[in-house]
Amino acid sequence: MSLLQQFVEGLHVAKIEGLAKTFTRLGRIGFWLQVVLGSVPLVVMFYVFVFSGSISGPRSGLPIVGLLSLANMLVLLFTIVWFYRYPGLGRRIADPQTRPTESTVLATVWTGLVASSLGILFSMVVMLLEVGQLLFYFLAAPQAGIATIQTAGGGASSWVSAVDLVSLLALVQMLAAEVIALVLGLWLMFRTTQAAGQFPKAA
Repeated sequence: MSLLQQFVEGLHVAKIEGLAKTFTRLGRIGFWLQVVLGSVPLVVMFYVFVFSGSISGPRSGLPIVGLLSLANMLVLLFTIVWFYRYPGLGRRIADPQTRPTESTVLATVWTGLVASSLGILFSMVVMLLEVGQLLFYFLAAPQAGIATIQTAGGGASSWVSAVDLVSLLALVQMLAAEVIALVLGLWLMFRTTQAAGQFPKAA
């Protein structure tokens, strides 16, 4: 083997090893960041439940908000599991015997990107609906200000409580987790396309 061939082969090996390390590193980073950001709202909700005995405020929300929130949590759980798989994929890429094809790696990254995009969409829709409903209640109240003590005249279904703000905090945390997953997924996609041609050919 000539010196030039050895040099080119070394570049190819460096590319594929760099990609494997990127999958391993970003997989762990994305997994733990999503776990932390996703668990903070649960901890806050548990705190509210301990001191108030309920995790739902007196204000009645739209039914579709509950469904979208549940879908958003399921998507976040999926992306957490998906990023947990990336270090294993990185180890497979580093091993020439188990190295997957380029289409397999791209399909895996694309799946994570689509899931993250859906999570962002669900979070934004729920946040718009929640903020819109809160704005409606505040506009319906006397414009001189909001009384610190709720009166029975307004009806309990229109009360705005701290639980509503906790709900918005949870949505912001989940949105942040999905944005992080999307950014890391885009970087993995970029690095994978950079290493095009270093994967085994599909049978």
